[in-house]
Formats: sequence, structure tokens, C-alpha cells
Amino acid sequence: MVPKNMVCLWYDGTALDAAKFYAETFPDSAVGTIHRAPGDYPAGTQGDVLTVEFTVIGIPCLGLNGGPAFKHNEAFSFQVATDDQAETDRLWNAIVDNGGQESACGWCKDKWGLSWQITPRALTAAIADPDRAAAKRAFDAMMPMGKIDIAAIEAARRG
Repeated sequence: MVPKNMVCLWYDGTALDAAKFYAETFPDSAVGTIHRAPGDYPAGTQGDVLTVEFTVIGIPCLGLNGGPAFKHNEAFSFQVATDDQAETDRLWNAIVDNGGQESACGWCKDKWGLSWQITPRALTAAIADPDRAAAKRAFDAMMPMGKIDIAAIEAARRG
């Protein structure tokens, strides 16, 4: 059954490729139903993949092959909380090494232009530290980072 609410992500003919990548990369992710166009449409022809239902870390999504008119941007991102440096590295590297690109402060983009925040739980705890000086040190350490270095964040938090 189709969920009552799901995230719809626009792709230029590559929704199925993206869904497969997410399912292979992230836990609790899967490709669901693939719907093919019953007729020609502006971005494709009858029989092309029109939409793909998929789940990314438990979030129901619909990939729409709508054509080149709309591009992903940082106004929407998936924020993934990681438990340790190994998980942070694995997810970040999977995205960046598969045609994606690095950005700042734990952000990166996949090859489809979708933004991801690979955010260690240690970073979230550090910038929420009730000791505001410790939180600021951790925040300042994060600002020049691409991929988050948990050891550097924790060292900055300790002072």
C-alpha cells in the first residue's frame, strides 16, 4: 500500500539507478514498486520507468523521472546520524566516490545532485553541550571540515 505521505524526488531519467544506489548504501533502505509510463510523456516514452517507490533509512520516497526541468539543491537534504567514524567514512565515501562531490560541514552531494548531511552523533552532542564554550570549540572545529572528523571534534570539545 502506498504511504499517505512520502518524499517525491525529481530525476532526469535516473530514478531507478538512484534508488538502487540508496538501497545498496544505506541500512533500512530498499527499492519497491517500479511504475512504467502507460503512454508517452514530455520526459519519456511509453514503457520508460516513470516512478520508483523506494525507502531510504526508513523514509518512504518516490523517484519521479520528470526530465531536466528541475534540479536538486541544498534546500532539501537527507541528514544521516552516524554512530562512529567508520560509519561516517563509509557513507561519505560511498556518496562522494560514486560520482558525488564534497561540500562543507558534513555535507556532500550524490551524483544526482541530492544533498546529504553525514552527521556523527558525537558532533550533534558536542554542539549541544551545555558548556557553551565547549560547544563553540567543537562548532569552530567543524566549520572548515568537509567530512566530519570525530576525533578532532571531541578534542576541540575537551579544549
